Amino acid sequence: MDLINEHIVWHPHAITRQFRERANGHKGAVLWFTGLSGSGKSTLAGAIEQTLAEMEIKTYLLDGDNVRHGLCRDLGFSEEDRQENIRRIGEVAKLMVDAGLIVATAFISPYREDRQRVRELFEANQFFELHVATPVDICEQRDPKGLYKQAREGKITHFTGIDSPYQEPLQPELRIDGRQPIADSITQILHLLKTQQVIKT
Repeated sequence: MDLINEHIVWHPHAITRQFRERANGHKGAVLWFTGLSGSGKSTLAGAIEQTLAEMEIKTYLLDGDNVRHGLCRDLGFSEEDRQENIRRIGEVAKLMVDAGLIVATAFISPYREDRQRVRELFEANQFFELHVATPVDICEQRDPKGLYKQAREGKITHFTGIDSPYQEPLQPELRIDGRQPIADSITQILHLLKTQQVIKT
């Protein structure tokens, strides 16, 4: 339910995103990692955050599990709750981009419609969908949390890739082979950011 009414207005501020971007020396943007559980998206998001930080670029990582400890702790894993989870993350990421940060997010975000809604929050060259394309059998072999095993045993329901669908991005800004070395993936991501003039070459 949308509770916004005529008494709630958006207040523009004197310090703009453009001001912050000039101060930071780079633009604000979202690196939206999406993929199956175990695909490697969290590892990649953490690696690019560290790489950017070492380049003295202002960055922040929004991790799926961490967010559910606070902002989204009231949500379950039904389709409706997953949609609300992604909506909230999109709005938080938007605020961080307004602060001039490069935000890495690591969420399964299984539905194209939800990812599109987040994309529409941003201007051109602010939202980059990065599909970590790892076959489900490889993800299941990795199974760092033992979730696939529990899903196969029926202990977890609505598990993406087993009894709940994952809709692959049709035209992501970057499709990353989740089986390749992390260093190769980082090189690809940095190249994308440079060619889109988010960061300087």
